[in-house]
Amino acid sequence: MLNTPRSCRGMVTSPHHLASQAGLDVLKAGGTAIEAAVATAAALAVVYPHMTGIGGDAFWLTMWPDGRVETIDACGAAAGKADAAFYHAAGHDTIPWRGPLAANTVAGTVSGWEMALSWSHAMAPGLPLGRVLRDALYYAEQGVPVTAGAAEITRQKAEELKDVPGFAAQFMPGGKLPQAGDILHNPRLATTLRQLVDEGLSSFYRGTVARELAADLQALGSPLALADLQAHKATHQPALHARIHGADLYNMAPPTQGVASLLILALFDRLKAAEADDFDYLHGLVEATKQAFRYRDTHVGDPAYMTVQAQDILDDRKALDRMAAGIDPNKAAPWPWQSQQGDTVWLGVIDSDGLAVSMIQSLYFEYGSGVVLPRTGVVWQNRGTSFGLDPQGWNGLQPGRKPFHTLNPAGARFEDGRTMVYGTMGGEGQPQTQAALFTRYARYGMPLQRAITAPRWLLGRTWGESSVSLKYEDRFDPEVIARMRAAGHQMERVPPFSSIMGHAGALVRHESGLLEGASDPRSDGCVAAW
Repeated sequence: MLNTPRSCRGMVTSPHHLASQAGLDVLKAGGTAIEAAVATAAALAVVYPHMTGIGGDAFWLTMWPDGRVETIDACGAAAGKADAAFYHAAGHDTIPWRGPLAANTVAGTVSGWEMALSWSHAMAPGLPLGRVLRDALYYAEQGVPVTAGAAEITRQKAEELKDVPGFAAQFMPGGKLPQAGDILHNPRLATTLRQLVDEGLSSFYRGTVARELAADLQALGSPLALADLQAHKATHQPALHARIHGADLYNMAPPTQGVASLLILALFDRLKAAEADDFDYLHGLVEATKQAFRYRDTHVGDPAYMTVQAQDILDDRKALDRMAAGIDPNKAAPWPWQSQQGDTVWLGVIDSDGLAVSMIQSLYFEYGSGVVLPRTGVVWQNRGTSFGLDPQGWNGLQPGRKPFHTLNPAGARFEDGRTMVYGTMGGEGQPQTQAALFTRYARYGMPLQRAITAPRWLLGRTWGESSVSLKYEDRFDPEVIARMRAAGHQMERVPPFSSIMGHAGALVRHESGLLEGASDPRSDGCVAAW
């Protein structure tokens, strides 16, 4: 897939074609890019349940036509009862990855939808919530075909998930593994979505839905309580910003790794690389990634516990110059470094007025904690398993603390008037894939779809992989790979199109009103446009 779709009235991209079409239908019905993004996100929660759901977290980056850039932090904090003593009393030296004890942070996604829609409604009356959630409701109630990717992930994770409360009943009915094309239903989730339509999205935290969620979580042994849900609110945060040649870049502030994504691009902007995908290009971006990840893993977490401001490093040109100068143009720096995991979905929407949305939401691991709550059909995230049990350590568990997030939605404004939103799923791979698609498009003039289809690499791990080698898709020039090995990179070849490289997407609006979009052939997605 190399041709870049184009249109003028509106465009949506996401990793599942039905979700993209759900968003486009909202645009056609007169909805804003924000309403279309909620429709797409809600549909993804139903049709892509291994990657996302309303029991997870989300982050929004909104680029307004007047030049403003605003973000929403819809990240839930650790439960009031979640501390080291709670897990030690349960016989654990670490937080379990799966099951009710892994469901230890509030799910913030729905609060992000609510805040974003309030912004949209302040601009225009808007569509009824029932219309925005229409397709998600339909697919939950009437069913949706299981994708090949979801079937394979379920097969891979069945052994560790089959005994988690509610998982097998929902995703392995009759004890059988789902096959691609099987029809998946979640009528309990449909009922929950209808309750949110009837009572308002705040019901997830302070209404009937909240009481049902809390009752199930408590009964299963999660530390989460109704008071934790009631205390949660999404927050409006300033976007992080970095200036490079020809463009202003934007991303999400901590507790996300958005600063790492911007650091990679700011450092690479200072390096010489004549063309995309040659040795200087690949080596330079990998080494910039190492510098950015070292900064991230030293400083980034819940901003309430950080000792530095993430924006400061991006504004410090001398510090960036020193970091770039520390990159040897011919030799790989030592690796590995601490590695982060995470699976998620990214989506983008631009409407006819030029409002652009970059949005990302996640359950953390595939299927999150694996817990499917019996009253609501909600799959709960396991984001809090990233906490350590030393409360004074990096990302140490404390009640009310937000966990570190790999999630980071990206955007850019170019000097020539273009606006771009882009992103991907994939844990450690998110900043790297963002760097690949952005630099190929923006610095080297590669067409948007080709920039995403082109071979990618991954330093570190994603999708639960433990390997921290430099993995590369088997489509690079062999001479470039040979030079990378000679420079000291630990290279590991993977198939030509590998899902471990994430599911990327991008949209661009030109000053003329022309829209361009791209989706990832590694996903089940598409660009939907009119």
